[in-house]
Amino acid sequence: MKKLVTVCTLAAVIFGIGGIVQAGFDAFVIRNGASGGPTIQANNDYVPGATEFVIGEGGMKAALGSNDINGITIAGISQLSITRLDDTSRFSGGSGPAVAPYFNIWVTDRAGKFATISNQPSRGDFQPLFEETIDGSNTYHTYDLSYADLADKSLQVYETVSGGYGSTSTWVHDLCGNHELTFADIASLTIAPPSAAYIQDSANAVGSGAADVLGTNEAYGFNWVFGDTLSNYVSGAEGYVVSDFNAVPEPSTFAMLGLGAISLMLIRRKR
Repeated sequence: MKKLVTVCTLAAVIFGIGGIVQAGFDAFVIRNGASGGPTIQANNDYVPGATEFVIGEGGMKAALGSNDINGITIAGISQLSITRLDDTSRFSGGSGPAVAPYFNIWVTDRAGKFATISNQPSRGDFQPLFEETIDGSNTYHTYDLSYADLADKSLQVYETVSGGYGSTSTWVHDLCGNHELTFADIASLTIAPPSAAYIQDSANAVGSGAADVLGTNEAYGFNWVFGDTLSNYVSGAEGYVVSDFNAVPEPSTFAMLGLGAISLMLIRRKR
């Protein structure tokens, strides 16, 4: 009976009560600017429990990170969502601050190599995915993306020895095509963050702008990112105010991960 309860408890954690467990996110600072760090604070002016990221200058960078879709492939993404509550009309249409946040996904070849995949929200093909909702006097903007939404969109590869904006000579390109890649090209890559030791090893060329926690180098597989190396994502005050952030795998993928975890537990208990 004890074994049965243990397995059923694990299944409940994996599948949740009445559906898939929603993603949990942590807010963290990636990098400070010359005058200090980004501000991360609660903002209840629009909805209770929203989070505000104030990016005051170029170089400041912060994120919301989740490990809840680690282990799935890019093609297994069911939903990546976030709602932007602040007034985006403060910024010129299509500019970085107007379409922020962007996302970074850590991927691996499962043989010891890691890279960051970044979308390009300021590009014209991505902007229509930023949906507008009018609620009384407030206008909200939402990304609610599935793999199908992303498949034909371009990306950039960072945090590799030969990475950097516009590079087509990373290990990701060697596997998926030495040209400008789309998410369809990298559909089979696995979402997984590197260890702190990997990030701290200079041989791996992970830069200070990589999506990991300042000071500890802890990394999350999926990240909504605020700020940039340049000044192209400076928010000013009010900052970026966001809520309803989520990252969910396809149900079939999630079920397989869950069954795999249950099988491992049964095997270990049998031994």
